[in-house]
Amino acid sequence: MSIPNDPVMLLSFVNTQLRDNYSSLAEFVRAYDEDEETIISKLEGIGYTYNSEQNRFM
Repeated sequence: MSIPNDPVMLLSFVNTQLRDNYSSLAEFVRAYDEDEETIISKLEGIGYTYNSEQNRFM
């Protein structure tokens, strides 16, 4: 399964996956074989940063 390319859809997808299935962003990117820095960069582009304590992009 591929992850969404659109940043807004990506935000929703990643946060849902983090909430429901993964305890960290690192675990999520390993499972999807994605680059963590690419995801972080895309979401920072729309004003969101990863909060590891809450395990979501805010």
